[in-house]
Amino acid sequence: METPSQEIFDEMKTIAIKIWETYDNTYWYVDEKISYINSLENIGDNAMVMYRMFDHINQRNFRNYTWPSTDIYIDNNL
Repeated sequence: METPSQEIFDEMKTIAIKIWETYDNTYWYVDEKISYINSLENIGDNAMVMYRMFDHINQRNFRNYTWPSTDIYIDNNL
């Protein structure tokens, strides 16, 4: 597992939060997920942790927002 550039990490963090914000937050589940994402630093496989939080449908949705360099990073770290 390679640690991505800060730019890729920040992009993945922004996308993950954007997707979580589409969920119902009645019981603060979304708040918990976003708080967890915001606590992550760009070390190890934390970028992929954010990606793997989602089911395959939302992973596909996630990739609709990524730049090509981020797609390459994800492909190389699956």
